[in-house]
Amino acid sequence: MKDMFTWNEREILRYLGSRGQEVPENVTRLIRECEQELEQVASPRSFWREYPLSIVSDDVDMTILRTKSTSLGRNLRGCERVIVFAATLGSRVDMLLGRYGRLEMSRAVVLQAASVAMLESYSDEQNEALKRRYQAQGLYLRPRFSPGYGDFPLECQRSIVDALELNKRIGITLTDSLLMAPSKSITAVIGASRYPAGCTVKGCEACGKQNCLYRR
Repeated sequence: MKDMFTWNEREILRYLGSRGQEVPENVTRLIRECEQELEQVASPRSFWREYPLSIVSDDVDMTILRTKSTSLGRNLRGCERVIVFAATLGSRVDMLLGRYGRLEMSRAVVLQAASVAMLESYSDEQNEALKRRYQAQGLYLRPRFSPGYGDFPLECQRSIVDALELNKRIGITLTDSLLMAPSKSITAVIGASRYPAGCTVKGCEACGKQNCLYRR
């Protein structure tokens, strides 16, 4: 990365399964080394478009796709527009992960955790910029909500990737099994409302999977 990146090492430790216990010095050192390697190869990019939004009961119509989802409808309730967002760290991160997956598994595990934390932090930064942009127009943004959260069908990835032309825009493609390539990529929807929402939850807090290993 060309710009300075602010790491959230607490998130990296969470993805590594840490539950607040003391972190050995060698693990801390390995995390810092992995952060430096990722900064050298990652090329974060994002893309978004805005669409009209209509919600009737749990039927959510975002113009480019229509789906039934109680959790998504709840997240977008009161919104009149929706931002469809995507972000990626680029293919060189996958190459780095693949190399260490063959040569040094312990480093590969830390790199996996650090790259997920990097993608989340980068997406948060982009969403904060969008939030400021929309507030200047008198609109308030809801937390981003990704396919696979709650009962928002993962199959909606296809419509998002196609409608945003993500292969051409930022190099994201989708496999037949709905996995994104590069692997460190996300898509999400973000509601825009004329009224501020009291809820600021995102990610784990918005997901109904209570038994997830990485839940906050």
